[in-house]
Amino acid sequence: MQIHILTIFPDSFEAITKEGMVARAIKRGILDFKVHNLRDWTNDNYQSVDDHPYGGGAGMVMKIEPIYKALKDIKSALQGSTKVLLTSAKGINYEQAVASDLTKIDNLIIICGHYEGVDERVSEALVDMEVSIGNYVLSGGEIPAMVITDSIARLLPGVLGNPDSLQSESHNEKGVKEYPQYTKPEVFTTDDGIELKVPSILLSGDHAKINAWREENKQRD
Repeated sequence: MQIHILTIFPDSFEAITKEGMVARAIKRGILDFKVHNLRDWTNDNYQSVDDHPYGGGAGMVMKIEPIYKALKDIKSALQGSTKVLLTSAKGINYEQAVASDLTKIDNLIIICGHYEGVDERVSEALVDMEVSIGNYVLSGGEIPAMVITDSIARLLPGVLGNPDSLQSESHNEKGVKEYPQYTKPEVFTTDDGIELKVPSILLSGDHAKINAWREENKQRD
């Protein structure tokens, strides 16, 4: 799979390409990850990617022209199925099911929104999906793009050490969160003398009862 990032801050993505699941996917040749500087598709001395909004108002709006040119060039070098995604505070909520669906395509292009927003014609004519990672506003779309990339990379076959862990984790089933997990020691004692114990059922060796306990202790919305 290929993921292409279109951004005005390309250096922001060094963090996820050096460590973690995305870095692992890249090193194993499972994910081809490319970051493109949107300013490379501008045609003025200032490399302008934004301008004042029509109708007045605060802030600046990202222009359609450099985004259009960038998408045209990037897409021309791709083969297979491709989707274009725009990060936006007013987009649909990004969920695990969306991440899973995106692993089925060959190429994903993520446009990182910025400033007061992006010219609405980008959403209307150039992208397949406009998404938000939460009901809050960030200064730019770079962090959401990293979140989306990570959520997809870990689902790609061959990235996780134990793929079975995907089956029981939170949000694999809509509205269901993973059961509590514990490890050694069996009893942890705080400085105040409070003993924090692992539930005895998990130490029983009775897998049927353990599975039943885990099912009962999943959090459901």
